Amino acid sequence: MKIIGIVGSLRKDSLHRKVFNQYKELAKEHFELIDGEIAEFPMYDGEHDDHPAVVTLAEQIRSADGVIFFSPEYNYSIPGSLKNALDALSRQNPQPFAGKPAAIVGASPGNAGTARMQYHLRQVGVFLDLHIMNKPEVMISGAFSKLQDDVIVDEQTVEFLGLHAKSFAEFVRRF
Repeated sequence: MKIIGIVGSLRKDSLHRKVFNQYKELAKEHFELIDGEIAEFPMYDGEHDDHPAVVTLAEQIRSADGVIFFSPEYNYSIPGSLKNALDALSRQNPQPFAGKPAAIVGASPGNAGTARMQYHLRQVGVFLDLHIMNKPEVMISGAFSKLQDDVIVDEQTVEFLGLHAKSFAEFVRRF
């Protein structure tokens, strides 16, 4: 089973890149997690639908069994980089997300754990015709206190991420 992972932060030392990397290891027994790169996407303006970065990721998504978004929350919502990528990908034909199972993983140094972003992303997912897994939801709060040397060391969180990967694999098999 192949799953595309899209990291919603372009930050060099991104918390979500660290979570993605660890999740990839935890998910190995359930599926292959492939990095869906959005860093090279142009700003969406309706004139670059054939940009190589956009076309490549659209093809990767079409051939994958599902998608997982690893994203921070910026100003109570979806980061601009991720929203830009979703807007660009939504204009591809055939639509790469249509009918795909998806999940959202978020981590935050604060207490909300990306809850608001996740619900906004779910709204966008309706337009994209994504089938987003409802449970379990991953909203890691106090994330920096759970990291050591770029790895989550909090046992409960690591166990929960592994459970999420297993649950997502089961969810994908239903499609």
